[in-house]
Amino acid sequence: MTDSQHKTGYAAIIGKPNAGKSTLMNRILGAKISITTHKAQTTRHQVVGIFSDEETQIVFLDTPGVITPKYELQNAMMKTVERARSDADVILFIFDPTDTYPTDEVIELLQSINKPVILVVNKVDAIDPVAAKQKTAPIQERMRFRSAHFVSATRGDGIEELMADIRSLLLPGPPLYPKEDLSEHPIRFFVSELIREQIYLQFHEEIPYSCTVDVISYEENEEMDRINAEIIVNRKSQKGMLIGKGGSAIKDLGIKSRESIELFLDKKVFLELHVKVREKWREKENWVRNLGY
Repeated sequence: MTDSQHKTGYAAIIGKPNAGKSTLMNRILGAKISITTHKAQTTRHQVVGIFSDEETQIVFLDTPGVITPKYELQNAMMKTVERARSDADVILFIFDPTDTYPTDEVIELLQSINKPVILVVNKVDAIDPVAAKQKTAPIQERMRFRSAHFVSATRGDGIEELMADIRSLLLPGPPLYPKEDLSEHPIRFFVSELIREQIYLQFHEEIPYSCTVDVISYEENEEMDRINAEIIVNRKSQKGMLIGKGGSAIKDLGIKSRESIELFLDKKVFLELHVKVREKWREKENWVRNLGY
């Protein structure tokens, strides 16, 4: 096949927190490259996922959920939404019909974008089809979408048709990445995200939102990879909560994180975790920048 027949492009996934953006991308790629938890606002980075087959390469930009910024970390997150808006050839607006809150902020953002927008109504496995259409109708009245797809990112319903639609909007061009690549992020990035996912799953209240993970060292060996990571918290009291009585919480977190990293890498891992306090790191621009946002 010649390059002139090969199609390439960028697709940005935009939506409210917890609408299922990361689950959708993981489903399309057939691999877990974006962390997904039941808590809103899990995605902080613009995780790039790369879908390739013989005729196509689609580079997905997974953006944090659209929110009004409250502190420096959220400002950095919203910048990635802006970047997706300028880089993308096609926008996927992912809508959760089971959500009771309005989507005004997302609609306002989309109305200012001069790109084809596909409406992706997710979670159809969790709602009656008639009810899903009723919930979607007001959005379709407010905005002209290129097309609409009713899908289940968890089950995989409607994904093939959606992919065919995205392909039809791409221009001919050579692949931008090697075909075997699933992402442009280094392995250290995924390791820190998998540890962060476990923090979301194991801790409640403000803890997950106040933490970030910094991989200090990563040694690859044939038998076993050795990883040393720091969990950075906002306040001293949070350190105690993360460590737990007699170190029980951090031990449990270490075991669960190691298991999910081993599954991801398909090899044995030695993981060492430490907790560090960086007072109000989320509000300080240089800290937010240093920690990779």
